[in-house]
Amino acid sequence: MDVDVSIRIGGEAGQGMQSIGFIMGKVFTRHGYYAFINQDVESRIRGGHNFVQIRIQDKPVYAIKNALNLLIALDKQAITQDLPDLIGDGVMIFDGPKTGFKSDNPNHFSVPLEQFALEIAKSKIMINSVATGAAFALLGFDLVPLLDRLEEEFAGKGNEIVEKNKACASAGYDNVRKAFSGHTSHKIPFAPFTKKKMLLTGSQAMAAGAIFSGLKFYSGYPMSPSTPIMEFIASMAQEYNIIVEPAEDEISAVNMAIGASFAGVRAMTATSGGGFCLMAEGLGLAGMTETPLVIVNAQRAGPSTGLPTRTEQADLRFVIHASHGEFPRAVFAPGTAEQGFYIMSKAFNMAEAYQTPVIILGDQHMNDSYFTLDELDMGRININRGAILASDRIPSPKDYKRYLWANSGISPRILPGQSGAVLYADSDEHTEAGHITERADVRKKQMDKRMNKFKGMRQEMDPPEIYPETVPDIVLLGWGSTYGAVKEAVESMNHEGLNTQMLHFREICPFPAQSFSEKTLKNAKVFAVENNYTGQFAALFTSETGISISHKILKYDGRPFSPEEIVARVKERIH
Repeated sequence: MDVDVSIRIGGEAGQGMQSIGFIMGKVFTRHGYYAFINQDVESRIRGGHNFVQIRIQDKPVYAIKNALNLLIALDKQAITQDLPDLIGDGVMIFDGPKTGFKSDNPNHFSVPLEQFALEIAKSKIMINSVATGAAFALLGFDLVPLLDRLEEEFAGKGNEIVEKNKACASAGYDNVRKAFSGHTSHKIPFAPFTKKKMLLTGSQAMAAGAIFSGLKFYSGYPMSPSTPIMEFIASMAQEYNIIVEPAEDEISAVNMAIGASFAGVRAMTATSGGGFCLMAEGLGLAGMTETPLVIVNAQRAGPSTGLPTRTEQADLRFVIHASHGEFPRAVFAPGTAEQGFYIMSKAFNMAEAYQTPVIILGDQHMNDSYFTLDELDMGRININRGAILASDRIPSPKDYKRYLWANSGISPRILPGQSGAVLYADSDEHTEAGHITERADVRKKQMDKRMNKFKGMRQEMDPPEIYPETVPDIVLLGWGSTYGAVKEAVESMNHEGLNTQMLHFREICPFPAQSFSEKTLKNAKVFAVENNYTGQFAALFTSETGISISHKILKYDGRPFSPEEIVARVKERIH
């Protein structure tokens, strides 16, 4: 039996929806399933309408689904706002006594969630554990894995808290088993325990990728949705000998990262669009001094503060052109946690090999969502420090030139403190030796040298993922976090007989050397799918390939795409 179950937990901020989502996702991942967890939360500590959505499949899953199989409503607002998304035979768990909601629908199950929490734990804070137990009963899954996970989750808070959470979950489970034993829809078959899968957010995967790629210095200022990157690295800092420096602002963060990199260690920082604005001058410093720099920009909806906890893909043009003047940089945009893990290795290698900034574009949807990952292949992580001269290869002090002319644009560098030569570097235009100059011929030569790096960088950029390898009638063009929704939309449309292909980019600048058929695209209807207002990638694609994109599916309400939404909007255009 194919498993595809969508669960939404809705309620107010502070009711523990994220805890329910993570615990459920962790249990199912450990028992061989794949989970995708999307968080839709308001930027407030208490109140408001929030939900966490979990999708469980027996194959890899990277996108939410609009239609719900199970709704766990922790307050009345969740009932009124989320109930329309429940499919015909979908099931809802709600607290009748608390919400005052009544229903004669046999699939709407009233469970005294708050009452159980108060009776068992003397606090309604554990309402989420009661609800989780009730959900496991409705899904037909064994209770023991849930109890084991609760013990692990709350072990640091003492045995009393552990036992109360387990008792609350058991009460919810037993209540549903007794009261609704005849329910048979949307079951998830029990599967053996496995250690071969992990549940990570995009931020955690990117942070882990940086650590295993040799990161030794991280500086950052908290800004959602990038903050979990700093938190994860800080949690591993002692084990992996990493210095983590919480900065007073983003200007300090980027300049400390540049300084650490200049001194010879792998360094990075992460922020969101507003923080990246403040980093733009520092970005130019790295460009002029040819200092490796890795920056993660986890996008959110703007401008200004915008929607702090929502998603958008509106910083693409910004990061490609950020800072004044012209200098090379690479821009990546992973679409899944797994892609984010591996792309960090390439980001650091390119930053050091080409002595230039590399920017990784995430967004709230990619960074905050949980993905199930199979075992990671550490053999794909390699470290290339680039052209760093060993002490015995340094010319005499008078002959060493930090910015020596090279057709590749890459001048061998030494690290401050090495003996045998003196390193001069300057943020003004400079000679090959690193001394300030305003000579026109030197300026032109140094600009040519820096920009020549683009030639080698372009050859290293991976081509887009093409799926499936067919001659299509319809092409969905995507980048970054739209990966899961676009890929599933393609599968759905092909299942319906619409000959469709995905063209997805995760390495964007320099634009990859073309490895797809321009003729094929010209004979197909191409739809650009983007979470922004202007179709930024579509414009870049047209400028780089000459292929005009006449159809755009754009979304800029702060929410991610679902596959069903993409399919519906394509059909509107072709019929």
